[in-house]
Amino acid sequence: MKQQNLKALVLAAGKGTRLQTEGITLPKVMRQAAGRPLLAYVLDALSFLPREDIILVVGYHREDVLAAFPDYPHAVQDEQLGTGHAVQCAQPLLKGFSGSVLVCCGDMPLMKKSTYEALEKAHREAENACTILSGVSDEALPYGRVIRTADGGFDRIVEEKDCTPEERSVQELNAGVYLFQTDALLDALTHLRRNNAQGEYYLTDVPAFIRDAGGKVGVCAACTPLEMLGVNTPTQLRQVEETIRLGQG
Repeated sequence: MKQQNLKALVLAAGKGTRLQTEGITLPKVMRQAAGRPLLAYVLDALSFLPREDIILVVGYHREDVLAAFPDYPHAVQDEQLGTGHAVQCAQPLLKGFSGSVLVCCGDMPLMKKSTYEALEKAHREAENACTILSGVSDEALPYGRVIRTADGGFDRIVEEKDCTPEERSVQELNAGVYLFQTDALLDALTHLRRNNAQGEYYLTDVPAFIRDAGGKVGVCAACTPLEMLGVNTPTQLRQVEETIRLGQG
């Protein structure tokens, strides 16, 4: 892997409102599973990169995150206006970088290093401008659907809340992890709008903008349903913790 041509952007700004039970006000990525913050597992899986190439996007109670992980560069997302906005907040740290950027979530502790590496390999070998990590699940997970063209290529990603009934029946899910050529990403970010059910800037809109601008977009279906599990509720936190303790994560 050409590590000098790759940076990672870890989205770690969320409040985790549904997790804030029993007076716990930690940022979502600082909630613990099996004695460690969720973010620690994500950073372990990214350990094929040097720390100076892993950028944390922090926001809510960012002092807690930065105190626990002081050796990483960071960008600040003060308002929570969506995943696209989170990446926009990191733009100053990507200016002048000509390689690719891996965007991932700080609340997905079960994602394996080998899966990130498989995504990077698929992206590099296909010479894509954007590669989306996907997985197939028959569970009713609230994730965006990967909609493909008739010939199996990438068409678009539709967030679950914006899906038609037909789109909601699609079982290929967006894992929320991407690899972008930096220049293509920065250009596409300028086109994001908030005209959706959430009123947010969706990073999921970026691949279609890149494709429409002539960039090659691919999908790497290497993610398992277990790896795709993010932590938004106490039930999900318990499920993740149990998986880690059983050594399955």
